[in-house]
Formats: sequence, structure tokens, C-alpha cells
Amino acid sequence: MKNTILEAALKPFMSIQALETLKEYFGFSSFRPMQQEVVEAALAGHDVLALMPTGGGKSICYQVPALCKDGLCLVISPLIALMNDQIQHLRKKSITAFAIHSGMRRKDIIQVLETAARSNCKFLYVSPERLETVLFKEYLPALHVNFIAVDEAHCISQWGYDFRPPYLRIAQLREELPDVPVIALTASATPLVQQDICEKLSLGSDNRFKIFQQSFERPNLSYSVFKIESKINKIVSILNRVQGAAIIYCKSRKRTKEIAELLQAQGFAADFYHAGLSTEERNTKQQQWIENKIRIIVCTNAFGMGIDKPDVRVVIHADVPDCLENYYQEAGRAGRDGQRAYAVLLYNDNELEDLKQLPEIRYPSPETIRTVYSSVVNYLQLPEGEAPGESYDFILKDFVKKFGLDVQTTIYGLKALEQDGWLSFNEQVFSAATVCFSSYKDDLYHYENNHPEFEPLIKTLLRTYEGIYDYPVPISENYLAYLLRCDTTTVKEQLLRLHRDRIIVYEPQKEDPQVTLTRTRIKTSLLEINLEKHKERKTLFTERIHKILEYIHETVNCRSKIIGNYFGDHKISECGICDNCLRKRKTLVSQDLFEKITVLLSTYTRPVIVDELFETLRDYNKEHIWTVIDFLVDEGKIHLTSDGSISLVK
Repeated sequence: MKNTILEAALKPFMSIQALETLKEYFGFSSFRPMQQEVVEAALAGHDVLALMPTGGGKSICYQVPALCKDGLCLVISPLIALMNDQIQHLRKKSITAFAIHSGMRRKDIIQVLETAARSNCKFLYVSPERLETVLFKEYLPALHVNFIAVDEAHCISQWGYDFRPPYLRIAQLREELPDVPVIALTASATPLVQQDICEKLSLGSDNRFKIFQQSFERPNLSYSVFKIESKINKIVSILNRVQGAAIIYCKSRKRTKEIAELLQAQGFAADFYHAGLSTEERNTKQQQWIENKIRIIVCTNAFGMGIDKPDVRVVIHADVPDCLENYYQEAGRAGRDGQRAYAVLLYNDNELEDLKQLPEIRYPSPETIRTVYSSVVNYLQLPEGEAPGESYDFILKDFVKKFGLDVQTTIYGLKALEQDGWLSFNEQVFSAATVCFSSYKDDLYHYENNHPEFEPLIKTLLRTYEGIYDYPVPISENYLAYLLRCDTTTVKEQLLRLHRDRIIVYEPQKEDPQVTLTRTRIKTSLLEINLEKHKERKTLFTERIHKILEYIHETVNCRSKIIGNYFGDHKISECGICDNCLRKRKTLVSQDLFEKITVLLSTYTRPVIVDELFETLRDYNKEHIWTVIDFLVDEGKIHLTSDGSISLVK
């Protein structure tokens, strides 16, 4: 009772402090919906689970509380590329942040931990597999942790769609820091997964979590599903009808390239994106799309994480995703600016049959799993008794060629080994290039005098990257090239020369997939898989397949409600704009209105904004007008431009 009274008394102060911090560091005068409640609950010492859609501003929910208190926030994240993006973002705001992840050398980890312990570091990003290392535990008491933020929190639940066993180590971390509140964040989790997250992250049976869940309602996003044999024709039709930025999701890397080239042949500004491209290629393509130099990005689900482009008008799934969690996240990247947007899922019968067979492929037999384990340890030449913790480069193409395994068997065998805690496989490892000055300042001065051609790069490094004299700092060769008005190759060559001359320590970026041993290497014949858990995960995966199939086959109920109900949001209203709602509403709208709008649009020689239609048709209900517009867009009879104007297809 006393705690409740004290919390109520302190709440106005916490609100003011949080708002001042938000404005000072992030330039916002107010929080987005639900952010303030999460921040205040965290500042009051509660454990918090926040469910917010992609692009909903999850990072603010832990960054603001951490900046309001002394000490640093420990951020657990599985995505190295996002860690580096966040760190660069924070440093631009003069906020000190570091990261520790797989692939880093021991001496660099020590340097980061020592610097974080004795500096004004506010955020330390840590990949989950690093939590239980002796080295990390040794430094933990000196870090003065004020919050533990758990990004992608659904990864801790074995009932979730992306279970990662290293996340379970966070429970041991809480025992070391029993009084430190946890801020867990995810874009989507079913009620079962929400409960599991809270239980796994609680101290013993003491579940103190407050759950905050944004509504899954997206009143501006129109969901639709089409059974189509010729998908490219339908994609072209949609892109002609709905102008503006677009994302097309595919299941395979090969397919992204094929569809992008077909669209280019039709005159569209399109490009493809997947994890197999170099970081430089991915960054260039991503930036061109963000800046609208490319209208359409055709990609695998490697695209989109951490990208906040509000004006995406349409997201098309050219292939059926394997669960509603992935579909909701990916489709939700459309229309974040609040303007009308479309999420379209295309399918054919063969795909659905393949989807039904997927549980057997995704959860291989124990014999197959042992074969993959044996092949991996032999490929890496790891002797029996090899201790866990080390990361090894793992070239998938080379591996399958040497051991005669197919890619699918290998990936799902590795996933099964990962879920059972034997190893960790990261197909999208990315370690940014780092630089640390190793020469004394006097020596550097003499070097610049003797080698004036390197002076611009040296000066730019020192001005651009804080702390570069004290510890390895992630750098961007592309950004340096931009600042120096030269090409990236020249920058890399100069960095290598400075490294050879012992002026700096330069570690080029690393992109090879990696395997990390998480248990001691044993004889293959002794490898045991927890078959009960393996079967349970397979059963839940099968249920998720059934749910996406139900969503596809549904022709009556509102699609937005189906998605909301799946995630436990039972207050969600019918959207009125998905394909199913439009079919129902069409019967309520008079033929007279259809004809009036069609005739009216035919009189315009230019695109007309919707407000102009509302004014001309002021005697009609606005919702009915929108129903007709959406239906005509769906039928391919009108164009919707990127700024929301409409015109009749001639």
C-alpha cells in the first residue's frame, strides 16, 4: 500500500522528467500512444512487457527511463546490425553506447566492458549468448545497471515463432541483478507467449510484470487476399492502381531477383534485397528506396527491421508467410503515416499444400539432427571436449557441398540444435568495421606532416567518432567516403595503410554466417534431443500454419479482427476496408453513389483529392464514399496516387 501511495505521489515528477528527457535527447514534445505509460511504469520500478507494432517507437520505452536514471541500461538484442544502428543513432545525440556480440575478439570485449564500467556509458547492447560468459559475469557488478531491456522478447518463449534458447540466460542475469527492473519489448505475441515471456523473465514465481498492449487496429490499412495463378500480372495491376512506395515480400532470394527484373522490364523503378548481398549493396539499395529513388523493393524478410519509412502505400506478399506473426509485422510496414494503404497477400493451391507439409520439414528426425551435428563439428574440425563459447565462420554453400547435405536439411537441423541448446547459428551475422587509434598524439602529428595525403582521413575520423582514441569504434567507410568526397575503395585502402603503419587498428567489417558452440562438443552417438519439447514445438508450429490457412480461406469475417483476436485483442472493431468488409458494405451502398462517383471522376482531367469528392458529394456518408473508392481501387477501375489523389482508369 505504501509503495502505491509513494508511486502516486512521484508520478507527476516522473512524467515531467520523462517529457523533458524526451524533448532534450529526441526532440519530441510528446510521447506516442502508450509510450508514456510504459516509461512511467518502468521508472516506478515495475517489470514491463510492452507489445507495440513495428515502427511504434519501442526503443523510446527503454531509452527515456535509462536516461532519467544514473547508471547504464543493459539492452539484450539478437540482431547485430540493429545494435550497430541504435548505437550510431544514440552517439549522434551525444549519448554514449557500446555493444558486445558474437564474433568479437576477447581483447575488444574486455576493452568495451572496461570502458563501459568507468565512463558515462548509458547503453550497453549485448547479444544473449554473451550473458553467461565468465568474462561478462566478472565485469557485471561494475556496470551499475539501472534497467534490463529485452528487445524481441518473444524469442525467450519456446511457444513463440522465433524461439532462441540463449534468451533463457536472461533469467540467470536477473538473479545477479534482483532489484533491476526489466523492460521487455516485442511487436507481436499471442496471449500464451505473453504469459511465457513474463514467467521466464520473472524472479522465481514472483511475476511483477505490467503488460501494455497497443490495439492491433490499423484503421487506414486495407487487408486483402487473392487466389492467383499468374502473380506477376496481379502485382503489376496492383502497382498500377496504387501509386507510391511498395514492398514485395518473397520466400527465396532467387525469387526476389526474378520479380524485380520482371518489374523493371515493365518500366517500374524496382530492385531486390536479401541477406546474401554484401552490406554495402544492402545499405545502398535500402537508402535508395527510403529516398524514393527506387519505388519498389522486392525482398525476403531480411528487409524491414529497424526501417521507419512512413509513406509505404502497399505491401504485397508474393508468397504465403508461415505464420500470422510474420505476416502482421511485414504487412504493418504499410501506411505508418496514417494515410490509406494496402496489404495484399497472393496465393495458389500448390503453395498451401506445401505449407501443410512444412512442419515435417521444419522439425527433422533425431537421426537427421545428429547427422547435421556430426557434419558441423567435423567441418569446423572441433575435437571432442571442445569448450563452448567460441564463434566460428560457417560458409553454408561450402558446407553443403563438402558433406552432401541439402540447404533446407542443414538450416532446419541447425535450428533444431539451436533450440535444444547445442549451438547457435546466425545466418545474418554482421560486425561493423572498427577503428581505434594506436599511436601517440606526437607520433600522429609527425605522421601527418610526413604523409599529408592521409591528413583529411585522420582528421575526419577524430572529428566524427567520439572515443576513437580509447576503444574500437564502429565506423562506416561509406559515410567517411561521403564526408571526404571520394569513393569507398579509396577510404578502405587508406585505412588499411594506416593500419599497416601502426597508426590505427582497423578491423574491416565481417559478414560471414557464424556457428557458436553453446555446449561442450560431444560424441555424435551421445547427442540427445529433448523429443518431448521438439514435438510440442512442432505441434504449435502446425497450429500456426492452420491459423494462416484459416486467414487465407476466410471470406466473411473482418481480416483486421481476425489478426487482432489472434493476438488477444478482443476489443478491436471491424475495419470496414478489408476485402471481406468491403464485400459486406458494398451491399449497403446504393448503385446511385457508385455511378455518381464514376461519372464525377470521368469529368476531371486531373487527379482529384478525396476531400474534393467529399465536398461535391456532401449529401452522402463519407464512409460510403470510401467504400466505393476502395472497391473501385480493388476492381482496378481507379488509380490511387502516392499523395492520396484519385483518378479514373481511362
